[in-house]
Amino acid sequence: MSSGSRRRRPISEINVVPYIDVMLVLLIIFMVTAPMLTQGVKVELPQAAAEAIDPADLGERPPIVLSIDREGRLFLNQGATPEAALTDDLLEARVAALLRRAPGVPVFVKGDRAVPYGRVVEAMTLLQRAGAARVGFITEPTAVPPSARAASL
Repeated sequence: MSSGSRRRRPISEINVVPYIDVMLVLLIIFMVTAPMLTQGVKVELPQAAAEAIDPADLGERPPIVLSIDREGRLFLNQGATPEAALTDDLLEARVAALLRRAPGVPVFVKGDRAVPYGRVVEAMTLLQRAGAARVGFITEPTAVPPSARAASL
């Protein structure tokens, strides 16, 4: 048999090792960058004994969250720059635009425990003028359940 008469069969297997390498590199990149993507404003929330919101009740769109920091500055979790403080007029305009696009989206206020109560009321008034029919509050859960606290009294 001559070497010319024997034909080589093509290799039909795919080498997946480079794909695995790329996948592992991407996994590491996402693991490193994911904690940096959490956006928001540092707010020390007051504690309250309230039931948690069921995620199914929130719907498909993320809720509108208005954060009020210790100095009384207003921040909105949606938009190009959620870490930038907003003026009252700009906040009202942005929330009105968001509510026009998605009328049923929930609206929450996340106020620092040190902010004056009057500033929280002003912010709620801005949200209502923008078209928010219902406004909820975000709080930290209490350390002691209310039933145990009532039993100790």
